[in-house]
Amino acid sequence: MSAASAIEWTEATWNPVTGCTKLSAGCANCYAERMARRLQAMGQPNYVDGFTVRTHERMLQIPLSWKRPQAVFVNSMSDLFHEAVPFAFIERVFDVMRRADWHTFQVLTKRSRRLQELAPFLDWPENVWMGVSVEDSRVLRRVVDLRAARGPSLRFLSLEPLLGPLPGLSLEGIDWVIVGGESGPGARPLEHMWVREVRDACVREGVPFFFKQWGGTRKKRAGRELDGRMWDGLPSRSVATVGNTQGAI
Repeated sequence: MSAASAIEWTEATWNPVTGCTKLSAGCANCYAERMARRLQAMGQPNYVDGFTVRTHERMLQIPLSWKRPQAVFVNSMSDLFHEAVPFAFIERVFDVMRRADWHTFQVLTKRSRRLQELAPFLDWPENVWMGVSVEDSRVLRRVVDLRAARGPSLRFLSLEPLLGPLPGLSLEGIDWVIVGGESGPGARPLEHMWVREVRDACVREGVPFFFKQWGGTRKKRAGRELDGRMWDGLPSRSVATVGNTQGAI
């Protein structure tokens, strides 16, 4: 199965964990859940239980076989810090990321409280970037938890799907910001002003800003231009050449 990804801000995906449960408003139209049901119907063995959280021992070593350095989104089909993922398995994922030190691993969670609780007990290599998803002002606490988590050398925000303005968003200690609208069936609208406010804050604070998409039911037609240009900011330590990747998520 190809690891290449069409996600604009990464190059490959690696899913030693699959499945999740809904936590907040951003989960309502979860693309990973739709994809998991499709893969289950196709008989893909990692999805025999659909979107139930499952760990996959046989997937752990895969990044070690990828010789070309690349940016790898960890658990695009799950959440590494989900309560159903044992701490011992999280440690094993971190061990692989440490050993595969020619890659950059991008870990993203909505479970920021568990991240903060477990972070001091994990051995954080320099090539692991840690981010949280924030969809509206009701979950801004996740940014506070990320900032307080001990260990990550680089912290980032994925404001996707952005469902409202984020007054009071602090970028202190944040190294990268991604913004995107929701896509697919039932996609909720993204207002230009919400994106501009985040973009302007990033410019003021010198934080790289990546605008992923306007989204909608016709995401390709909507495109990813903001005020007449692409915004493809990346942290200076990135190994990736993103924005033109092709392949399956």
